[in-house]
Amino acid sequence: MKKILAIAVLISVFSAVRAQHALFIPDTLSGTTFDLTVHKDSVQFKPGMITHTLGINANKYFGPTLLLRNGDSVSIMVHNQMGDTTTMHWHGLHVAPGNDGGPFSMIMNGMDWNPQFVVRNNAATYWYHPHMMAKTAAQAIKGDAGLIIVKDAAEAALVLPRRYGIDDFPIVVQSVELDTNNQFMPKGMVDSVILVNGTDSPYVNMPAQIVRMRLLNASGERTFNFGFTANRSFKIIGTDGGLLTAPVTATRIRLSPGERAEILMDLSGLVGQTIFLESYAAELPMGVQGGPTMPMPPSSPPMNSPLNGIDFNILQINVVSPTAAPVTTMPTSLIPDTPYPESSATAWRTINMTADSMMVMDGPFYFNHNLFDMMRIDYRIPLNNVEVWTLYDSTMVAHPFHLHDVHFYILDRNGVAPGPEERGRKDVVLIQSMERVRFIAKFTDFADTTIPYMYHCHILMHEDDGMMGQFKVGTEYTGVTTIPLNNNSIKLYPNPATDNLNIALENSLNGSPSGISIYDAMGRVVYSGSANNHLELNTTNWARGLYVLTVHYQTEIVHKTFVIE
Repeated sequence: MKKILAIAVLISVFSAVRAQHALFIPDTLSGTTFDLTVHKDSVQFKPGMITHTLGINANKYFGPTLLLRNGDSVSIMVHNQMGDTTTMHWHGLHVAPGNDGGPFSMIMNGMDWNPQFVVRNNAATYWYHPHMMAKTAAQAIKGDAGLIIVKDAAEAALVLPRRYGIDDFPIVVQSVELDTNNQFMPKGMVDSVILVNGTDSPYVNMPAQIVRMRLLNASGERTFNFGFTANRSFKIIGTDGGLLTAPVTATRIRLSPGERAEILMDLSGLVGQTIFLESYAAELPMGVQGGPTMPMPPSSPPMNSPLNGIDFNILQINVVSPTAAPVTTMPTSLIPDTPYPESSATAWRTINMTADSMMVMDGPFYFNHNLFDMMRIDYRIPLNNVEVWTLYDSTMVAHPFHLHDVHFYILDRNGVAPGPEERGRKDVVLIQSMERVRFIAKFTDFADTTIPYMYHCHILMHEDDGMMGQFKVGTEYTGVTTIPLNNNSIKLYPNPATDNLNIALENSLNGSPSGISIYDAMGRVVYSGSANNHLELNTTNWARGLYVLTVHYQTEIVHKTFVIE
């Protein structure tokens, strides 16, 4: 214990001493027409060799902040000059799948992509980054990313700091691993370099008044437990998809990869003082990447970052004189926002996060025992469906789950309502090992049976390794629902089975069952055929393991799991 505390003190002192580079504040682009050119570049992050990076427009690393207004029709031209195929995803924006920038919207090297859409999002902080299959980590970590700030009339009516770079600061935090040649390591599991807006060892001057910070965790895998020197309190005012109904007083805000939060801090009367934005990682539980290092099985790759499980400084804040016309009062209320009532749900889906064994720490990880397949559509969702999704993490590692297209409201964690800081609109939620999280979402506005949306783990190495699924939203799917796994309308016996499996089906779900399929743990179809009220299958030659039975009714799809011993 004394050794851990000593290491934490040394890193904290070292961080304070080395903070010497002015924080880079990305430039902004506004209006309705935007041009983004992604190109190869380099930065001298550390002594020795330069680090090869990806810049956007004039930036050598990271891109400009896009300022959008709710209701505007925008056109964005993305020019790919990076030397490789890529995509550009507008993380958190509610757009049609053809504009979403998922793996299907590939931009070849030397080519352009021009999505055009109406901004439908609430005022909040979003971001953009590549979403190329198996290359997201390599491209995003190199700097191919940037912030998006959406403004709207409701936010503009509040008394809040909103002068970009003066009292409203973008704070994009990344934890990266550089090899001995100072080049980015996409997996980054021994990460030890903290960048803020692409700045190593950063400091920033903030005025002695109420300031706003837009926090984004853009790391490939590390979760941050943000707080300030001496446990100084702050107000959380916004989550991924918009402002909360009222500020939440806190001393910590935990953000996993992809998550954002907007906070207010009162620096009044602190001229000349220095405080630090810190990560209190010693408070994170084991299994959350960034918390204490877990024991690794023999022959596993190292995951022993020196930052794991200790507290360390991220950004030095020097408090300077206040600006003219400063914001000096904290709001007591923000934006009314009512979650969808659970009683309005018309479909329920269950996603189980799995691995080959409980000892797996570095992947691959699966959704319902399946790796991503671009030819497989995991869910077909009726337009305007209100759905409850249940996420269960049966691995030893926490996973930040990201849903494209819409925002959701967290219903509960292991049956307990979320804290007030998690009751706003979200598009990323961290699910810890053996935790069950339920959320509710409504799939509105966009129907497209050609191009799907994605859902995936936002630990980029997990996503690139295939921890991703896809869904389509369409008007022709109206009335089709999916019943949760292990619904009682199906009876399987014996379970576990050995030589024979009996399947008994009910006829009460809108008629008789029309067909069944059985999938093994790798997602392969081992049986498919018509359905009778009672079916007996010979399973003598089936491999031992977990299987999923899928039964199709007229307007329902029902799942049940079983085991072959």
